[in-house]
Amino acid sequence: MSIKVKNLIKTFDGKTILDNISFEVEQGKILSIVGFSGSGKSTVLKLISGLLEKDSGEIITTGGDVAMVFQYSALFDSLNVFDNISFALQERKDLRNKYTRKELEKIVAEKLELVGLSGIENKFPSELSGGMQKRVSFARAIVTEPKIILYDEPTAGLDPISSTLIEDYIVRLKNETNAASIVVTHQMSTIKRTSDSVLMLYNGKVVFEGTPDELCLQNTEYTRQFVNATIDGPMKMN
Repeated sequence: MSIKVKNLIKTFDGKTILDNISFEVEQGKILSIVGFSGSGKSTVLKLISGLLEKDSGEIITTGGDVAMVFQYSALFDSLNVFDNISFALQERKDLRNKYTRKELEKIVAEKLELVGLSGIENKFPSELSGGMQKRVSFARAIVTEPKIILYDEPTAGLDPISSTLIEDYIVRLKNETNAASIVVTHQMSTIKRTSDSVLMLYNGKVVFEGTPDELCLQNTEYTRQFVNATIDGPMKMN
């Protein structure tokens, strides 16, 4: 088991954001976490990645690096693509000086090829489209060969065609790395195209857990409201 979350609780300023959340993601599988804005989706990723501390509960990950792909790529504007992707290999204490320049060039080229962007090492983020920036952030995320990949709304701000391309690369990276992956998303296309399972949160609790097909059956009032994107239902916007 690559990711196991058990009885996870997180509060901010006395408000419970995650209330006794439990789930598992096996190696080589993708879990989509869905729900209204403010339901705690991104908080789950930050807790697993170590960006936040949990209040209580367990987060168990089985070895290897945890990679985080942020919502808006979060590339370093002042660095070219090569330095963005190789940043961890050049700057992390446990990896610094491990690779020669030629080795770094080979690794970066391999990761760029994997996301369909060969030969752009010398370009800067400002020279790339939003979809290309997103794929560079994918290459950066997998440069340390992570066993867990976390995606925070990977298709946010992209047109439908670019979104489809990004969804395809999420699946491709899962197959290439055999990583356990979690995708936080609002998009039904992302859920259908990438996910093995779906977790829906509302008010910090799990209100649905199942497959994308089970979500689309709309057998609960929560799934019916989410799939049809209606304001009528048990989930209320704050």
